[in-house]
Amino acid sequence: MGELIAGIILGNLVLFGFDYAEPLKTDVVISTLAQLGIIVLLFEVGLETDFDELKKVGLSSFLVAVIGIIAPFILGWLVAKLFLGEMATLSHIFIAAMLCATSIGITARVFKDLGKIDAREAQIILGAAVIDDVLALLVLAIVEGAIFSQTNGTNLEISTFTIIALKAIGFLVGAILLGKFLVPKIFDSVKKFESKGMVLGLSLAICFLFAWAASMVGLAAIIGAFAAGLVLEEASFEHFLDHNKHDLIDFLSPITVIFAPIFFVSIGMKVDLRAFGNPELLIFASALTLAAILGKQACSLGVLEKGLNKLAIGFGMIPRGEVVLFFAAVGATLSLPNASGINEPVINSSTFSAIVILVMITALLTPPALKWSLNRKVGENT
Repeated sequence: MGELIAGIILGNLVLFGFDYAEPLKTDVVISTLAQLGIIVLLFEVGLETDFDELKKVGLSSFLVAVIGIIAPFILGWLVAKLFLGEMATLSHIFIAAMLCATSIGITARVFKDLGKIDAREAQIILGAAVIDDVLALLVLAIVEGAIFSQTNGTNLEISTFTIIALKAIGFLVGAILLGKFLVPKIFDSVKKFESKGMVLGLSLAICFLFAWAASMVGLAAIIGAFAAGLVLEEASFEHFLDHNKHDLIDFLSPITVIFAPIFFVSIGMKVDLRAFGNPELLIFASALTLAAILGKQACSLGVLEKGLNKLAIGFGMIPRGEVVLFFAAVGATLSLPNASGINEPVINSSTFSAIVILVMITALLTPPALKWSLNRKVGENT
């Protein structure tokens, strides 16, 4: 959050007569470092995804995740269609797809702070978040692929979407299966080098290889990075760690700390505060944020067990984060013809600013709302 705010301030210094930061908005080095930041960040998300926990996810978690994709998508599409009617249909769908991805880190932190990380509500949310991440990335990959296809002159039909979906699913499944087979062999083969740095070096090499492979098949690089994290999550590094209780995330943390903030700052710099002088944009941003919140509140309908705090589960699925921001940046580079036949960005500057505000509001709203809902339930039970 701090990095986003810093970026917004830097990007709007020109309003106060200081234009020193303007070149940074289009600087190739900053852009490259920001790309590295989001790749490493999604790699870390993949590492934190526990396949064993995924196997134990119950029906409630699965339903929460599925509803958490469908409801925000429908509401987001309706809002985009209502406020941005002149834009291409795929632009509306792209905006709707962005609302699907949940950023679960904030929610997990609140449960830990309250000592309730082992509560059934927390387990349902964390389990649903794993499925939610995978489904949201697949949905966004399909929509992005459809936009690329239309840009290249391909007529969009059901078969086009089917091919893109199969390609995205096939890459993710294939990368995971191949990685699960090869990664242990790779680390076994380098044990003789007795180097602690081997863990981080090889892991990053695998991350960047998967990210490159994803981009080569027309998918976002972050999908490859996420898949690499899933692959390495179960890999054993004890031989290189001198029996210390460290894991790969500990080794990766310094790199994430350096590069991830650059991504968030670069995103913040793209926000034009002058756009908020337009009342229509403020209404659109509010409607989009409300759609994002209500869409995730609908997740509670998937909870089958009785006696659970459904309100808390809904609040826990609200926050949006790095995935939404990444695809907003991607959408800003894509163009489609509007109703008048004029090409315009899928995500224009006003929509981009609205999405960044959405991310900030959901991130700020979740902790107090979740704490209130959990304490409210405790109060009712005493």
